[in-house]
Amino acid sequence: MRRLFGILAAGLVLAATPYQTEIASWRSNYEAELRAPGGWLAVAGLFWLHEGDNAVGSDPLSDIVMPPTTARHAGVLKLAGGKVEFLPVSGPGKELKPDTPGPPDVVDINGVAMTIIVRGGRLGVRLRDPDAPARRDFSGSHWFPPNEKWRVQAKWIPAQAGKTMPITNVLGMTSQEPSPGTAMFELGGQTVSLEPVIEDGDLFFMFKDATSGHSTYGAGRFLHAAMPKDGSVLLDFNKAYNPPCAFTAFATCPLPPKQNNLPLAVEAGEMNYGNH
Repeated sequence: MRRLFGILAAGLVLAATPYQTEIASWRSNYEAELRAPGGWLAVAGLFWLHEGDNAVGSDPLSDIVMPPTTARHAGVLKLAGGKVEFLPVSGPGKELKPDTPGPPDVVDINGVAMTIIVRGGRLGVRLRDPDAPARRDFSGSHWFPPNEKWRVQAKWIPAQAGKTMPITNVLGMTSQEPSPGTAMFELGGQTVSLEPVIEDGDLFFMFKDATSGHSTYGAGRFLHAAMPKDGSVLLDFNKAYNPPCAFTAFATCPLPPKQNNLPLAVEAGEMNYGNH
């Protein structure tokens, strides 16, 4: 009987709490999005367009070099007056909407997706290939164990209407982004704060901390939170995740603004991946 009670007690200890189950589900969904055929792991190229005709194809001399599984000469991307038109080798041409404001038009060439992006006033082409090495070889993300102490309620301090802050990406391009306010909270015995921008209707935080470049990705991590309610914001650092640049060299990740460099180690959320 004692042995039975011991087994039952051990089972209770090992059983996941509802919160741990929530975090496990969130992380599973996050990794599924990474692995998806159109996810960040499938990104296989980034090319900047020049005015006029840009050759598209698997020919190494093309302006946009496609994977060898595609046609050697697939067509031309014509940039004129800030607009891009795809002219395939055969068939009608089509003007392509870029990702800003989005969603972008997608051109499929033998299973490889091509979209137009706008960064710092420049127009580029992003390729996604379901057979990209990063997607094919992905071994899964690495995470700190979930701990509710990293789930904090922050005081929300609204910014003056129209306030913006400069956000610089990994290519050195800087843009002014709307800055709705500041989240102030207690963490590790310190009062700290983070300033977000807005993305897809959420607060979007880019931050660094004392783990950056050690156990976590050096350029920092991302965190989403619901919009403020009753003067507060819930920040769950167990859901902090790596920017796409941790997985591909063909992303244009924004970097954390200097005021979002936390003076403590946030041992929560996603850790380094591979050799990054």
